[in-house]
Amino acid sequence: MSNVLKTCVPIALAAFAAVWGTLSAPLAQPQAYHLFADTRALLSIANAADTLSNLAFLIVGVLGLAFLWRERDAIGSGRFNSPQEMRPYWVFFAGVALTSAGSAWYHLAPDDARLVWDRLPIAIVATSLVAAVVAERTDVRAGNALLAPLVLLGVASVVYWRWSALAGAENLSPYVAMQAGSILLVLAVAVLYRSPYTLGGAIFGVVALYGVAKAAEVYDREVFELGGWISGHTLKHLAAAAGVYLLLRSLQRRTRR
Repeated sequence: MSNVLKTCVPIALAAFAAVWGTLSAPLAQPQAYHLFADTRALLSIANAADTLSNLAFLIVGVLGLAFLWRERDAIGSGRFNSPQEMRPYWVFFAGVALTSAGSAWYHLAPDDARLVWDRLPIAIVATSLVAAVVAERTDVRAGNALLAPLVLLGVASVVYWRWSALAGAENLSPYVAMQAGSILLVLAVAVLYRSPYTLGGAIFGVVALYGVAKAAEVYDREVFELGGWISGHTLKHLAAAAGVYLLLRSLQRRTRR
């Protein structure tokens, strides 16, 4: 595939996501979303399984940040070529750790107001991963240049959703487009551009586990009814955290080709 086409495909996907989020019909947040299957409490912790499973995000987020902290003095080891290549991953793992707090806060008493704090760090994670993949596989300067604008757009999609709901014209579409578009862009760049590091294929495992997490979220009650010990939403948290851990392990073990 020509370099021109490789460049055009991600740009086209980004443009499609932007147009979709801007021009698609307004989408309201279904209030049934807050009615999770597993409402069991543990001691004084409401919705304990969905709330406590967020510890997985805190663990992998902190592990990721600790890894980057150690690596800052080991540039040239084969895991990162420059400090600039690490920058999007700092934001990514910080966002993962923050997801633990935001999602736990939401699950203690689910409603739209608390869902904002769940979605803000998720937006940071999704958009910073795009910047990280671009920096690693295409151009470090491009990835770093995109980092702040992408993260701000992700955060803005959440803020806009909440503002539009309070204004009486709720529209969740930009947030949905941001999340779906981020995954599509990660996939497109990963397919079109080979990683200069070994274990680059781990990114496809990350996306696959994201798909498992989304499916588990949709089938929350059905999963819970299978055995009554774990719900789909709890499984979503664990699958998503497993995806982050898979990415972290690939970063820790990779070498320069």
